[in-house]
Amino acid sequence: MKLLVATSNEGKKAEFASLLAGLGYELVSLSDLGLTPSVDETGNTFEENALLKAQHYAALTGLVTLADDSGLEVDALQGEPGVRSARYAGEQASDQDRYHLLLARLQDVPLAKRGARFRCAIAIAWPDGHWQMAQGACEGIIATEPRGCYGFGYDPVFYLPEFHATMAELAPEIKNRISHRARAAQAARRLLQTLK
Repeated sequence: MKLLVATSNEGKKAEFASLLAGLGYELVSLSDLGLTPSVDETGNTFEENALLKAQHYAALTGLVTLADDSGLEVDALQGEPGVRSARYAGEQASDQDRYHLLLARLQDVPLAKRGARFRCAIAIAWPDGHWQMAQGACEGIIATEPRGCYGFGYDPVFYLPEFHATMAELAPEIKNRISHRARAAQAARRLLQTLK
């Protein structure tokens, strides 16, 4: 059975392939189907945006569709970048542009006040219109400089005190156990197992 992962980000597709391995679904991405992202993420929450994408692509393709919306909430910035995490430095900005802007905005903020969390909402929508939601979060601190070569997005500046490392310094198999997306995917995995 095919499961559409509503992303054209190959890093995210690979992460979901690992997180959902063994369920018996054939994961396909928007790129695999020749589709480009076309849903405006107009929701005010991660949950709303995930559901917008999942329902749109389930209706468009006739496939069970998994869509996530995730981002970074920084306490010193009153929860920014939040749902605008991917567009924080502009629509065409790179990952490096985004995390360098974040570091610049936190330049005078002491480490003790750089608390942050990655949050992820995963919506699973069926072509008939019904849907389920799963969520996950991972707490950390925004580092003062990027470190590490794994991951993507804000991973190089998201420091995990219990690992003495940024998310980008963790091997993928560790990240895929503890990340916000991993925690949400574990909940989504349980839903997919019972609803297949």
